[in-house]
Amino acid sequence: MEELNKLMIELESKIPNQELLNPIVSKSSVGWHIEHVLLTMNLVVESIHKSNPDNYKRTFNFNRFLVFTLNKIPRGKVKAPRMVRPQEDFTTNSLINHLEKGKTNLEKLSTLSANNYFEHPFMGQLNLKQTIRFIKIHTKHHFNIIKEIIESKN
Repeated sequence: MEELNKLMIELESKIPNQELLNPIVSKSSVGWHIEHVLLTMNLVVESIHKSNPDNYKRTFNFNRFLVFTLNKIPRGKVKAPRMVRPQEDFTTNSLINHLEKGKTNLEKLSTLSANNYFEHPFMGQLNLKQTIRFIKIHTKHHFNIIKEIIESKN
C-alpha cells in the first residue's frame, strides 16, 4: 500500500502538466492519463469492495499470468474500456477531486477479505492481493507514459 500511496503523490505532482501532449508517445494528454488511472483505480476499488468473497474462484488466466510475470502492461495492445475513458472536459479541480477520492478508496482496501475480488475484463477474477498488484502495475504503466510525455517537452 505504501508504494501505491507514493504513486498517488507522484501523480498529483504531474497535474500541473495536464495539458502536455506528445502524439509520438501517446495520442492522449498527461491529464487524460492521470484521469484514466484515477477512474480505473476508483472503479476497481468500488467493485472489489462490493464483491462477495464467497463467490471468488481461483482460475488460471494467461493474460494475468503474462502481465504479472512481466510486471508491466504492453503498450498499445489494449484499449481502455469506455467506463474508464476520461471525458476531455476534466480540469485541475476534477483531477484533484478524483485523486482525493482515490486516496480514500485505497484506505478501504485494508478492510477487505483476501477473497474479495475484482472482475477484470481481460484477466478474470483478481483477489485482493492480485487487485492491489494490478492497480500498481496499471498506475506505473501510465505514470511511465506521463513521464515520457513530460520529458519530451523539456
